[in-house]
Amino acid sequence: MGELSAIWIKRARRGKMDPVDAATLVANRGLVGNADQGRRRQVTLIEEEVWQSLMERLGGDLPPQTRRANLMLRGIRLVSSRGRVLRIGGCRVRVRGETMPCERMDEALPGLQAAMRAVPWAGGAFAEVLDDGEIRVGDSVEWLDDDPDTLPSTSRGAKDVAARS
Repeated sequence: MGELSAIWIKRARRGKMDPVDAATLVANRGLVGNADQGRRRQVTLIEEEVWQSLMERLGGDLPPQTRRANLMLRGIRLVSSRGRVLRIGGCRVRVRGETMPCERMDEALPGLQAAMRAVPWAGGAFAEVLDDGEIRVGDSVEWLDDDPDTLPSTSRGAKDVAARS
């Protein structure tokens, strides 16, 4: 089992990522107050351990909101999670695909984009929100399905194309 270690809300396209202690998820929409609502990328996720490893490898010390994801998870692996359902607190999200790092990563730290692309799912994941509810930093996070191959093919999103950050 993992933990929700940070939440960020992006109030405008290309805008600042504001840290919050709690946020409200709306099914099929995303995070209340976030600029990206109702599209394929309703919420974005990163792994705390992957971000720390990237910073160590590159000798950087950028804060994790530089990645521009909404939720940072600790103790949960996102690799190959397309189609899987994740419970965050009392809400569920379904991973729809891998989030590929864009040129903004190199603007923040030269070489970061290439380093992220070299590690599968290092850019995190994007997900659809399945339940309305509040999530809080410190909430438990766990996979609800043991094997993504047991999900119906329409849920797995096998043909999803990686989204750009």
